Amino acid sequence: MQKQRIFVSVVGFSDTERHALNTVFRLSEDRDLCYAPWSPMTAPGAIGTVAPAEVALVDGQSAEAVLSHAKALPAGQRLIWVGPGAPEQVWRVLQRPIQWADVLNDLDAVFAAKQTDSGLIDLDISTPAPLELDPSLVRVKRALLVGSDEQERMYLRSRLALVGVVELDEATTTEATMDLMGCNDYCCGVFNLDDKQVDVWSLARMFAQRYPQALTLASSEMAGPLADWWNRRRVRRHTRQAGISVLLARPLQPRELSQWMDLL
Repeated sequence: MQKQRIFVSVVGFSDTERHALNTVFRLSEDRDLCYAPWSPMTAPGAIGTVAPAEVALVDGQSAEAVLSHAKALPAGQRLIWVGPGAPEQVWRVLQRPIQWADVLNDLDAVFAAKQTDSGLIDLDISTPAPLELDPSLVRVKRALLVGSDEQERMYLRSRLALVGVVELDEATTTEATMDLMGCNDYCCGVFNLDDKQVDVWSLARMFAQRYPQALTLASSEMAGPLADWWNRRRVRRHTRQAGISVLLARPLQPRELSQWMDLL
């Protein structure tokens, strides 16, 4: 399949939210349908600007959002609005805290809408249709992230959203992790073995025993190329003994992580 790219104009949002969104864009490059940020550019000597973005993603609480009320959308552009006060021409409305899996689903829907507009498929997705499903037949994928590295957890949230894992629990203490494992079912657990504030080895072992069908993934700087040979051997041996499925080096590498996340 030929790679399809959708350009997204981003208006507003905090630095943290933009970082998460840029991570979603970057990770989508591994897919046939990918997304990229859009910005107006004019070539030297040319008149006008490049074609408008297919999607406008607007933070309704930003000062720039006022302009979205005042002007008409370019032909074919969809407006995804985050927060209150959405204008009439809005296509989708999302609320905070932002669920990045929902953003990704809406972006995928934009591509389907483009196909519909072009006559390539016959599908009406102008408004979400209610689904009459037996709840017992629907199994929502859920993951557990254990460790205190917020930047790493943010990256993992974005990567898990790309493979349809929309329910996430995060824990930074041993007690909180045990409580979560006592009341939830998981398809994936990710453990930061370098976190000294958590009994992470015992927790990873417990997770692997409780959820034998789940992906138990651990990360450590001791598994990376900068660690000495003895430490790499030791951490890999302990990983096998704990029943951990996958050991990755920190900082996490997108291509190496993708080959395991895509199995979920």
